[in-house]
Amino acid sequence: MSRAATQAMSKAARLVLMGFDVDGVLTDGTLYFSPQGEEMKAFSSLDGHGLKMLQQAGVEVAIISGRSSRTLEQRAANLGVTELHMGVADKRGLLCQLAAQRRIELAQTGYMGDDVVDLPILRASGFSATVADGHDEVLSRVDYVASKGGGRGAVREVCDLILRAQGKWDAAMAEYLA
Repeated sequence: MSRAATQAMSKAARLVLMGFDVDGVLTDGTLYFSPQGEEMKAFSSLDGHGLKMLQQAGVEVAIISGRSSRTLEQRAANLGVTELHMGVADKRGLLCQLAAQRRIELAQTGYMGDDVVDLPILRASGFSATVADGHDEVLSRVDYVASKGGGRGAVREVCDLILRAQGKWDAAMAEYLA
């Protein structure tokens, strides 16, 4: 394992709270609008199950997005994610608030984002990740770059990495291999 991979695993092992961006991370970044102006998004079922597995393993999941969408509300409810924050201009500030409420250090938080607007929260997080098709400025500044693109399994890859780093992978897989 490379030095960078070892460092990423070490940081992921400490996580208590992991946050995720939406457009470009949980989705491929494409925005769809109906003729009535309703926003629609496409989400990966692989990513969704990864978020559920992470929660079941005791890592709290937060979705922190700069945009608001009824579709996202429905997806978060479907996944059992109660920490849904939409229309957030200061994602870093929100992460600091969430950490303070839980009495945890920022080193115990993580975030996965894809664009330059995510750099402040990525830099504040104890563990930072992005998608393979993230912005170049983000790719060069995070702890882990997924091999997959946004909305195409990148979130699942990071969830699996966290579970492995925390020694929870075998337990997470046990019900499927019984």
